[in-house]
Amino acid sequence: MLLGKKRKLGRKIEEISAGEKLTLTEKMEDKDLLLYLGLSGDANPLYIQHDYASLTSFKKPIVPSLMLNGMISSAITKYLPGPGSYISSMEITYSQPVYHYETIQFLFEVIQVDLPASQITIRVNALNEQEQTVLEAAVKVKPPEAIKSMDGHALDNF
Repeated sequence: MLLGKKRKLGRKIEEISAGEKLTLTEKMEDKDLLLYLGLSGDANPLYIQHDYASLTSFKKPIVPSLMLNGMISSAITKYLPGPGSYISSMEITYSQPVYHYETIQFLFEVIQVDLPASQITIRVNALNEQEQTVLEAAVKVKPPEAIKSMDGHALDNF
């Protein structure tokens, strides 16, 4: 229980199989870009200044790569395997820029379940509206662990 509410953890490694898939669609909205830029303090003109971006090979502002990483992380810790998961590594290649207001489809697939290491590997491909690959990733994830008995002890939050 966290703060008096029961929280459901994601699936444990024994409940996950190679070949499982998840598809998510994300639209690159101004509100999300502004939240990311505000949290990160990243003021790269390539992300926010149309006049600057128009003078580059990109021709218009692009979405920060790290924001796309966050979308991958969020999907893993929400859905596959879910809450309680830990990402131990993420290797990503960005093959195309992602532009403001584009809709991106993320395709997740479990490609390996390593029971002795208690770790799964998830392949991620993301496609833009023209069905061009914008990123490819390999993510190693430790699914949630079985919670040990509390034996009357309380957890401290923060």
